[in-house]
Amino acid sequence: MDVLEALRTTGTCRYYTGEPVTDELLMEAFDAARFAPQGGNLQPVRWLVVRDRDKLKQLAEWYLEVWDVYVQQTTGPGGYLEGKPKTLKPADDFARALPDIPALVVVCFNPAALYATDRELDREPVVGGGSIYPTVQSFMLACRALGLGTAMTTLLVTREPQVKELLTIPEHVATAAHVAVGHPARPWPTKLTRRPVEKLVYADTYGTQLSSA
Repeated sequence: MDVLEALRTTGTCRYYTGEPVTDELLMEAFDAARFAPQGGNLQPVRWLVVRDRDKLKQLAEWYLEVWDVYVQQTTGPGGYLEGKPKTLKPADDFARALPDIPALVVVCFNPAALYATDRELDREPVVGGGSIYPTVQSFMLACRALGLGTAMTTLLVTREPQVKELLTIPEHVATAAHVAVGHPARPWPTKLTRRPVEKLVYADTYGTQLSSA
């Protein structure tokens, strides 16, 4: 698959068939993802594939609790999705179908292997994620090339202590995201809805548009 096509069509897949995801397909995607760039080539990411139905049911219950709070906050008065509840339907369908997804990949990492240069700044630190999320995106792109859909969520990270206990994740290991994986039940998108590139790119001074003309 052409890389640019994969980038333009790897949207969040929220509807899956009941077809199982084989170890062979997952391992091929993981094998490709490990070549993603990361600080110092320390490779902090580890993957935990959850397909046990009882464990998925418990994870889905925790997810739905967090999801319901998120919906209330974002669609209520003053929320950024106030008056647009229809936009949440696919995500709500996904949340309620989570116990039945073919596989849920827990993205684990070793915090000691991150060098977060923004820890002391007066804002939320994000730099450490630069050694994690490119690897996750590479995994999702590899899945797309193999005909698998994915949906990444970070909501379950709020329940990290319970998730770690359920899945016996070691104390020194943390979680960064969870990725649903399966065979899409709907056609691949041909065009994802995003802001025009002209609104996103600046030249030399923030706010000065960089033109492709």
